Amino acid sequence: MKEMISIALPKGRLGEKAYKILADAGVECPAINEESRKLIFENAEKGVRYFWVKPSDVVIYVERGAADIGIAGKDIILEYSPDIYELADLGIGKCRMAVAAKKDFCDKRDTTLRVATKFPNIAKDYYNKQSREIDIIKLNGSIELAPILEMSDVIVDIVETGKTLLENDLEPKQDIVDISARLIANKVSYKFKNKEIRTICEGIEKIIK
Repeated sequence: MKEMISIALPKGRLGEKAYKILADAGVECPAINEESRKLIFENAEKGVRYFWVKPSDVVIYVERGAADIGIAGKDIILEYSPDIYELADLGIGKCRMAVAAKKDFCDKRDTTLRVATKFPNIAKDYYNKQSREIDIIKLNGSIELAPILEMSDVIVDIVETGKTLLENDLEPKQDIVDISARLIANKVSYKFKNKEIRTICEGIEKIIK
């Protein structure tokens, strides 16, 4: 009987792409594609158990050991700083974290910069390195509204094509970090299920090369 590996996948397109890579790497689970209200899907023959979770929760499931491995965006890893291992860059879900503002915005460093973001820790870390005084405004959606309504000077958010910014008369000002999906592992699982996890990693590496 194979050691069962639990894998947390982020709900949505990113998770579907990640699952395809994992399936191609040899740890497929046909039940996951069936119409069902089930939360957990297993393939005992392959020794894998999958479950879908909110993207920002993947790191928590992995850090706490409910999942042995998972797929999480680099943005989530940087924001939450979980105590996990980052094993591989899957090369999917590529985008970037950036500072954006109105096109005519000019940063006056003698004032406190108002920053609206879903990622307060990333924003704080970025501006701390510049010794810039900031006021963080934590929002959960429609970040672009903040500078339009003059609630913030800038936003720190994920940028893919930049189209949404352009349509709202905003533009990227500085790139902070490139983002993509990463394979992560629980530290205890990596020690005690190392052979199984390394086999999955090797399979993934062959797919993404």
